Amino acid sequence: WCERRPEGRQSQRCDKVANNDTIGKTFSVALGVCLVCSVFVSVAAVSLRPTQEVNKLLDKKKNILVAAGLLETGKAASKSIIDELFEQIRPKVVDLATGEFVEGVDPEEHDQRKAAKDPAQSSVVPAEEDIASIKRKAKQASIYLVEKAGKVEKIILPIHGLGLWSTLYGFIALDAGDLSTIEGLVFYEHAETPGLGGEVDNPAWKALWNGKQAFDEEGNVRIEVIKGMVNTGRPEAKYQVDGISGATLTVRGVDAMVKYWLGKGGFGPFLAKLKTQGV
Repeated sequence: WCERRPEGRQSQRCDKVANNDTIGKTFSVALGVCLVCSVFVSVAAVSLRPTQEVNKLLDKKKNILVAAGLLETGKAASKSIIDELFEQIRPKVVDLATGEFVEGVDPEEHDQRKAAKDPAQSSVVPAEEDIASIKRKAKQASIYLVEKAGKVEKIILPIHGLGLWSTLYGFIALDAGDLSTIEGLVFYEHAETPGLGGEVDNPAWKALWNGKQAFDEEGNVRIEVIKGMVNTGRPEAKYQVDGISGATLTVRGVDAMVKYWLGKGGFGPFLAKLKTQGV
């Protein structure tokens, strides 16, 4: 543009353009844009936080209902439907060391994951016992009783442990009658490889857990994920679940976390009390 202007006008205007096009001014404009964008993002994050918390709680309820068999996996459900179905669920807080119910603590307010990071509310898991690779565990945990006509039918227990790339968080359901028959398994958070370790979310694989026995007659944890397919003709088949091809480390993590949380380091004392005192 400047070169097409007459000689007399060119120099003054082009000098102004050149003076404005400096590294310092370019940097200032870029910084200003970044600051404005960061303000918008911060405001959006703060304003959306209450909605995110509501959706997070709703998703948690939905997964508990799926584990309880009250909601079909992958089926869309409105908040009103989820809340109505959740009326059959009675949350309780359990002391993991004693197996006793904890009174005076709101189960819906209790955050087990947050408590596990607080030294006052958690304890270190000894390395030789930490088969789920969780390092610390909360002293108290929220469990969920599935009731029908005033009778407890199932017990939902939260579980978590290390897979290949991430910590997997989920729920496992046990029949309240024998406290051994597995009635459901779901995972609501993980970052495993899609198509490989991510297949722990496959409804067909999760369905393989239903009806399996978690404990033997002596009360030992026997459930396990094996390599390959279960031979249904063998007596131990009732304790075994098919592995997932190409996801050895992920399913090994699932196997370990289920054993840990059903064992003495997890909900073992709680389940033992229920067996002697009744649900």
